[in-house]
Amino acid sequence: MRTRQTKALNFDIHGRVTISVDAEAPAAHQLKTMLACFATDAERPAQIVVDDRPEPMPDAGLLEHDLAYTEASVRFNADRVQVVRDADQWRIHGPGELLTSVVPVLDAAMVERGAAMIHAATMAYKGHAVALPAAGGTGKTSTAAKLMRREGWSFMGDDWAFLAEDATLLGYAKPMFIKPHHRAIYPHLFEGVRKPLVPSRLSHSVGRLTTVVHPYVIRYPRLADFSRKWSPEHRMVDASAAFPGRAVTTSAPLAAAVYVERYEGSRTRIVEKTNDWMVDRMIGNFHIEMAGFSQRVVTGLAATSVVPWREHFAAKGLVLDKALDGRPCHLLQVPSAYSADEASDDIVRHLEELLPSILDDQA
Repeated sequence: MRTRQTKALNFDIHGRVTISVDAEAPAAHQLKTMLACFATDAERPAQIVVDDRPEPMPDAGLLEHDLAYTEASVRFNADRVQVVRDADQWRIHGPGELLTSVVPVLDAAMVERGAAMIHAATMAYKGHAVALPAAGGTGKTSTAAKLMRREGWSFMGDDWAFLAEDATLLGYAKPMFIKPHHRAIYPHLFEGVRKPLVPSRLSHSVGRLTTVVHPYVIRYPRLADFSRKWSPEHRMVDASAAFPGRAVTTSAPLAAAVYVERYEGSRTRIVEKTNDWMVDRMIGNFHIEMAGFSQRVVTGLAATSVVPWREHFAAKGLVLDKALDGRPCHLLQVPSAYSADEASDDIVRHLEELLPSILDDQA
């Protein structure tokens, strides 16, 4: 095991996984921002270490020259990223921004400690948590804003969260990405002098372009930071700015999981689903909503047997199965023709109709 420099940024993920980031590494600025809600001054042995100092890999195998690997490490040659898995620690090395490497490793490390990372809007309602897993662009961020205007609701996160096997939902209030179509829903975030955003009608085109260039830009942290700061696609804001004066809930017992998706129908509809169905959708949705390089990390670790598919997905499925046991699961389908404003109105209405009876049953 390598020793690291004393100067580090430390993050505590709900008391289960600690992350230590070399403060001088190129990845530090981005990770400081995206993990800010978990920042801590306490120094504890880290389960995930991030820096820009790769480790030797003597006699490494090669996989079509894209990957170099040993029994405990994988190097992604084109991206200059190395992931090392020890018995009690993960180490991520690279000269670029490393959030896309950290996310799949964090998921794996949390699964080892009884919690699974999900892609969902997460809200607390009268002391209970509600998970709304969904694809990007479904209306999660708009729904969160409208629920926060109602009595009894508090914010946990609008993108990622962790679901523990004891059915505790663990929030992740990372910065929110506010886009042009959110103007009517978050009007206070568009007041005063702000960087210009593209018109809503062009946001999908700009988003597709961003997706294409993202894997290349993150190799150069200064360029990535500049493009993020001045991108006309979105603004990054903290939950405290989005919901001024409102508290953020960090954890709460799960009351229900409602998978939200767009579909080619004409009316919003809700259908009860099995726990097995929800487990499969949560695993698949999290994987497909990760950035492209994050997916490659999972694939590379599996292809080299550092973390085999069978091991990772079976363990994650078991955690989610335990977490959802006895909790109601539903599929909420919203017409694809609806705007984010219209979709979030329907999502809120159905949640307000569904949750009282669920909480009564669990009382």
